[in-house]
Amino acid sequence: MSSGLRPARHAWAIVMSCATLTACSDAPSVGVLGAYFPDWLFCIVGGVLLVACVHVLLSRSRRGDWLTPPAIVYPALTVLFSIALWVVGFNL
Repeated sequence: MSSGLRPARHAWAIVMSCATLTACSDAPSVGVLGAYFPDWLFCIVGGVLLVACVHVLLSRSRRGDWLTPPAIVYPALTVLFSIALWVVGFNL
C-alpha cells in the first residue's frame, strides 16, 4: 500500500525542485568586444593584480617579511581582494 505513494512523492520532489530553479536569473556576465565573460573572472584578475601591487610595495619598503608564509598569505590576499572587488563592483 505504501509502494503506491513513493512514485507520487518522487514526482512531487521533482516538481518542487524544478519550481525552485525557475527563479534563478541568468549568469552574471560582462560583455567585452562581443564576447561575454563571467564577472568573477574579472574579480579574480583584479585580485591577483592587487596582490602583485602589494607584493611590490612591501618589497620596495623592505617589509616583505611581514607576510609569512607566502604560500598561505598571498592566496588568502587574492581571495580577500577578489571578494572585495566583487562586492564593490557587482553587488552595490
